[in-house]
Amino acid sequence: MSDLETRPPTSEAGNGLKRNALGTGGIAFLVISAAAPLTVMAGVAPVAIGIGGIGAPMGYVIAGAVLLVFAAAFMAMTKHVKAAGGFYTYITLAMGKTVGLASAILAIVSYNCLQIGVYGLFAVQTQAMLRTLFGLDVPWPLVALVAIAAVWFLGYRGIDVGAKVLGVLLIAETAILAIMGAGILAHGGAEGISFDSFAPEHAFTPGVLAILAICFAAFMGFESTVLYRREARDPDKSVPRATYIAVGFMSVFYAFIVWTVIQAYGNGNVVTAAGQLADGMFFATINQYVGPWAEVVMYLLIVTSVYASQLAFHNAINRYVYMLAKDGILPTFLARTHPKYKSPHRAGQIQTVLAAVVILICAIANADPYKHLLIWVNTPGIVGIVALQGLVSVAAFVYLRRNPAAVTNRLLLPVSIASAVLLFGVVALIAINIELLTFADSLTNAILLAVTPIVFLVGLLIARRLRTARPDVFARIGSFETHDS
Repeated sequence: MSDLETRPPTSEAGNGLKRNALGTGGIAFLVISAAAPLTVMAGVAPVAIGIGGIGAPMGYVIAGAVLLVFAAAFMAMTKHVKAAGGFYTYITLAMGKTVGLASAILAIVSYNCLQIGVYGLFAVQTQAMLRTLFGLDVPWPLVALVAIAAVWFLGYRGIDVGAKVLGVLLIAETAILAIMGAGILAHGGAEGISFDSFAPEHAFTPGVLAILAICFAAFMGFESTVLYRREARDPDKSVPRATYIAVGFMSVFYAFIVWTVIQAYGNGNVVTAAGQLADGMFFATINQYVGPWAEVVMYLLIVTSVYASQLAFHNAINRYVYMLAKDGILPTFLARTHPKYKSPHRAGQIQTVLAAVVILICAIANADPYKHLLIWVNTPGIVGIVALQGLVSVAAFVYLRRNPAAVTNRLLLPVSIASAVLLFGVVALIAINIELLTFADSLTNAILLAVTPIVFLVGLLIARRLRTARPDVFARIGSFETHDS
């Protein structure tokens, strides 16, 4: 028999990621969980309503539409990129090894900013849940460290185990939001049901444009579908399907939920309510329209929602590190997978230690877990990921121009250009309205915005250095053949 026939069907021979572990649904669960629907709704949507007014639902529709355009350009390359390096391999294939390595380093830093920063939100939400339901007051650093350990444990056990847990948690958090929306509509809201949110005079106001940064942040992580290519069943079909499902679902669901909350208070009162209730708005709403039991459930589920997000980002980061180690950029010990679970467990250990160190530094510095850890650490991550999405759009255009046979639809080239223009435009909007995300002074905002270009520049310099000092390693950047032996 040939080597191909004797190779184990569920995992790569020897050291490698687990094969055929994820279908379309599993991948979709992973990336939607990274966005944490309940968290971005209950924790951040009140801010969007307070700034964007009754047109806030359209912010999520606009963000979803832009990202669907991006997905069309992104997925045009997916059949031609066989490695699981995400942005790294896509950009390298079209724009060269120097830009590719810089994008990989930016992706790792950005995803770590998103993942580690959200431990601040986890701590705050869990503290509130324990205090409200059980009368317990637990120090936030302890809560965050326990969460880090729990995320490491499931990440260590393998992607299929994590996907199953994320699937259950995602269904639960989606269900509680849907129950709240149904309860509001069943009661006719505060003043009857109105569709004014979607009228042009409300949907395209300066306030709605100002909240686009908040709306795009609600989709963070969806693009990581391609990171699971090697672990997917029929990746040429399952990865694109999961990508479109994730973006489409989040866009419609977010807009629907925000619209129903507006109905709960009425067009004339909802902005005031959002300002007064802040992050308690959704809890007060579900208590009024569904019942106290539902408020208790939402308190519990928002904690699991943040946990699901952490696990999904942990998995994404580990796969970036794994691919860079496979290509020889990072130490080779990070390219080993667990002999039983086939998880990139060594990369996971490094990420876990890094998260714990950041938490301990924040605790020693007496930093605020919400303002400093969540908001300030997350912001460079949001900017970095959206910028990388724009760069991938450029890469798609370059690749399709060079490879006419890959152009299966004549609209793909203009779609790629449109996607790049829209996404870099979003980066500009985030920069202009950054104070809406950070509530910080101008110097702090300038530093947070500078992280992305500085990291990318450092990546370029590292790549240039490798090209002259270690040409053998430089030649392996973004290798697209199967590395695993």
